[in-house]
Amino acid sequence: MNEIEQLELEVQGMTCDACARHVTKALQEVEGVVETAVPGWQSGKATVKASPGVTAEALAAAVAHAGYSATIKSRQPLNTPGSRNGSYDYDLMVIGGGSAGFAAAIKAAELGYHTAIVEAGTMGGTCVNVGCVPSKTLIRAVETAHQAGTHRFQGIHTIPGPIEWPQVIAQKDELVTRLRQGKYADVLAGYPDIEYIEGYARLTGKNSVEINGPFDAAQGKLYTPYRILIATGARPWAPPIEGLAEAGYLDSTAVLDLQERPSSLIVLGANAVGLELAQTYARAGTFVTVVELLPRIAPFEDEAISAALAGYLEEEGLRILTGFATKQVQKENGRYHLTGIHQDKEVTLDAEQLLVATGRRPNTANMGLEENGVKLGRRGEILVDETLRTGNPFVYAAGDVTGQDMFVYVAAYAGGLAAENALNGLSNPLDTGYIPRITFTDPQVASAGLTEAQAIERGHNVKVSTLAMSHVPRALAARDTRGLIKLVADADSDRLLGAHILAPEGGELIQTAVLAIRFGITVSQLRQTIFPYLTNVEGIKLALLGFEKDVALLSCCAG
Repeated sequence: MNEIEQLELEVQGMTCDACARHVTKALQEVEGVVETAVPGWQSGKATVKASPGVTAEALAAAVAHAGYSATIKSRQPLNTPGSRNGSYDYDLMVIGGGSAGFAAAIKAAELGYHTAIVEAGTMGGTCVNVGCVPSKTLIRAVETAHQAGTHRFQGIHTIPGPIEWPQVIAQKDELVTRLRQGKYADVLAGYPDIEYIEGYARLTGKNSVEINGPFDAAQGKLYTPYRILIATGARPWAPPIEGLAEAGYLDSTAVLDLQERPSSLIVLGANAVGLELAQTYARAGTFVTVVELLPRIAPFEDEAISAALAGYLEEEGLRILTGFATKQVQKENGRYHLTGIHQDKEVTLDAEQLLVATGRRPNTANMGLEENGVKLGRRGEILVDETLRTGNPFVYAAGDVTGQDMFVYVAAYAGGLAAENALNGLSNPLDTGYIPRITFTDPQVASAGLTEAQAIERGHNVKVSTLAMSHVPRALAARDTRGLIKLVADADSDRLLGAHILAPEGGELIQTAVLAIRFGITVSQLRQTIFPYLTNVEGIKLALLGFEKDVALLSCCAG
């Protein structure tokens, strides 16, 4: 039995019954189309039944040739779900049981498809087990203790009481276990069309997968899914520094499990993970030294944000060495000695522990990818097009394994998008131009869109407004005016290009700017929007006013 698919199209430009007839005729002339229906020009829709070989591009081109435009909204096989009527083991096999993998499997199940998740490690992936959840609960616990001992209202700074470190670690572990069960294991029970397979997956053909162990029953078993989605995530990576491997070190996973807090710690790497953990341990009482090869910390953020954050961290007692080229690591008598070049001089640092936080690399080794048409980049990342399809048309990839925008919320969104594209033959692109980025230091870094330097590099006629948090009434009332808000806009179109925030709980402010960037809301339109008084998000309104006014000359609530 030949498969027939039903496609739902959104058609723009129809204004009369004749338009509907023209669209119907244009679609019927596409080779492979079996039946077409346009339920009136007012509906702006068309339904097409066609063979799977009919592409979305062919249908859109036919409608365009008739003088209209069309977008494919959905594509559903009429004689599936059910593993393509017995032709395949699964409609979709997802390799990787983390955020991207679960999101993909859930989307497939919601669309009515039979899906398998294959996972060789712990269910839930990086975020819930060794990433976002454990690190952020640890950060919050230490931050709460720190703030309890810092009386900002009276301008008095006191040393907080000792933190019961083993208790904090135990509480972290309890939360991880609870969320892994509640948000992953228990979720599977609600989706009978999703099977969970424990084992190691390897591609053995264009759309065939071999799964080995860990259980004997699964040894070497071959599967042929209709489509495959790889979501195997990434792992911590360390640079090839002399002596580092021999000395051993902590990575971002191991540092979260230390049962005893070290008295001193060197953190190699000053991006989000390194800075978050450096401040957390420093606030818990560890003497922390942060070393970074690049000229500034948070090197991918706006320069003003990086400079201000460095100042706040140094005020808390962290030692920060940027432009530090690490040459060698040794471990003697239970202590680490890290030697490098700083300001043209050789410097040796000494500490009880060493944390290497120099980035992550995708998990793609020994999976038979390149042998089967899945191309890899120089860091082992799977190369995908904007629809998340790989060089093998049967295989898609999503999440950290693609090496792009390694954030759990991007991975989850991409997983769902990739599943829908793979199963319904759609070409919906992954748009990452507006995604927010948060670094959970205190104050937090929150940003979206282009920095000032990036906007200039791309040829924009740039205008910038920078607002110190000391101009925000909420910050004044809270007696915590650390930070700034910097907005970057195109002077010609008035569109917001980027937003960069450094503020306590700055991550709670960024979404207003994200929406503006994504939907093309102009500075003028956003400025004319009412913001609530005595909130930090009002700082965005003040920064918007700062494009054309001196906010120091405004009264409270004046716009």
